[in-house]
Amino acid sequence: MKTKALLIALSTTVFALGAKAQDKTTFGVRAGVNFQNLNGKINNVDIDNKLKTGFNIGVNAEVPIAPDFYVQPGVLFTTKGAKAKQGDEKINVSYVEVPINLLYKPTLGDGKLLLGFGPYIGIGVGGKIKGDGPDTDIKFKNDLSAQDAMDESNGKVWFQKRLDFGGNLLVGYELSSKISAQLNAQLGMSNLFPKVGGTKPDNTKVKNTGFGVSVGYRF
Repeated sequence: MKTKALLIALSTTVFALGAKAQDKTTFGVRAGVNFQNLNGKINNVDIDNKLKTGFNIGVNAEVPIAPDFYVQPGVLFTTKGAKAKQGDEKINVSYVEVPINLLYKPTLGDGKLLLGFGPYIGIGVGGKIKGDGPDTDIKFKNDLSAQDAMDESNGKVWFQKRLDFGGNLLVGYELSSKISAQLNAQLGMSNLFPKVGGTKPDNTKVKNTGFGVSVGYRF
């Protein structure tokens, strides 16, 4: 709840700043490739996966708050997950994600350097685990019943929490033509593993991590 309240307050501040500087606020589109993984422990055993390739696409705004400094809220559709080290199994989860970055954008040569960081919040909207056998549906729940836990252990379904949140880092360059390229890294802070019967397992933590490259254009 604290995380939700913080992000709501930050979003409100962004929109208030935008209302004061509508003539200076710019909008852009961005798309790129993700290299994602799931890290943590299950029953005190380290998760050992490979990076999975995904994608992201979305829009953002840049609201000036000081010379060379901007608040950059955005909305992205992005795919995350992981790939098993052995076999062809892949975990694919789709999110609608809202990053809110503080962006430093000084002039460098004919263009501008891009340096930014900030929080993100993601809402899971669907997913599947694919491999050699039948696909396994991913469903979103914060607390599993005994039947849910049995279904999961039998491989009928995989449950995880819908809400993901964490931090972003980005570095890039924007040309004078308004085309930009950037490298971003993301560290998930939300344990995606649900409670079981109201009890939070101490020995299991699963979090999204990853990085990516993208290109964008400002209007």
